[in-house]
Amino acid sequence: MESFKIGLCQMQVDQSKELNLARAASAIQEAAQQGCQLVALPEMFNCPYGNQYFSSYAETFPGGKTINRLSQMAKENSIYLVGGSIPEQEDGKFYNSSFIFSPTGDMLARHRKVHLFDIDIPDGITFKESDTLSPGHAATSFTTPFGRVGVAICYDIRFPELIRTMTLQGIVLLILPAAFTMVTGPAHWELTMRARALDNQIYVAAISPARDKSADFIAYGHSLVTSPWGEVIVQAAEQPSVLTATIDLKMLAQVRQQLPLLKHRQVKVYQA
Repeated sequence: MESFKIGLCQMQVDQSKELNLARAASAIQEAAQQGCQLVALPEMFNCPYGNQYFSSYAETFPGGKTINRLSQMAKENSIYLVGGSIPEQEDGKFYNSSFIFSPTGDMLARHRKVHLFDIDIPDGITFKESDTLSPGHAATSFTTPFGRVGVAICYDIRFPELIRTMTLQGIVLLILPAAFTMVTGPAHWELTMRARALDNQIYVAAISPARDKSADFIAYGHSLVTSPWGEVIVQAAEQPSVLTATIDLKMLAQVRQQLPLLKHRQVKVYQA
């Protein structure tokens, strides 16, 4: 398979979980009808982004309402589905977790956000995910007929070691549900996605919630897909939209052949 099509669902997130699930289902169906074989949702797509919400919206696996619905959506549309992320609860701890499903509705993987967003930007934003959430401890990828796909969540993208680990595991595409702020978004959103794509010679698809100026946490939006050459292929604005892109595996192979960065690594130097 030389190429496949992906869909990114940049959706508005409301305080109603049921409304969020309905919006996700509609966007997923639209992407599938446009021929997308893999579809992805944003970070915390079923609840508002904020420590005050995570515990009350959290679900357990198996049996969680959102988790079950994601499985159904994948099966109904015969797609691979990266279910953005949701608050997950297990053994008294809460996680920012992404659940990934096959076209038959089977769960293929779960990624728990490894790097928690604890920041304090003067005249900007102060936020500590660690006040509520616990970190995951693993790089996450899964196999499809068109290649291996990695999943990370938002702040994870700022840690090149994690993305390189997945690249060495064979990924051709990284899916990143993410909600950058109105401070970090304009400064770093496009730059960071392009850098990780270029450094690892992979495609990077970042999916944000749509911007809601009335929300406690205002997401930047601008979901995008970048190529292994570091180019932005497609990018949304801030409003709800379904973005599609073709992942050209032949082009990826050509980039790696012409500029063999991964073969030129000098691991002994880095580990000294």
